[in-house]
Amino acid sequence: MIIVNVKDGESLDKALKRFKKKFEKTGVLRELRSRQAFEKKSVTRRHVVKHAIYKQGLNQDNA
Repeated sequence: MIIVNVKDGESLDKALKRFKKKFEKTGVLRELRSRQAFEKKSVTRRHVVKHAIYKQGLNQDNA
């Protein structure tokens, strides 16, 4: 459960912004979206490998 204490004199907009940041950091929405459709482990692994290859290519270009 996310708790955001509203300080004295703080606007509701700022408190809401802090809540949104905390909520995004927890990764609840990302987890929900990943659970909506089942993905086989082999497909997940393939995505991870493709992403790693992409990141490695970016690092080589910068070096």
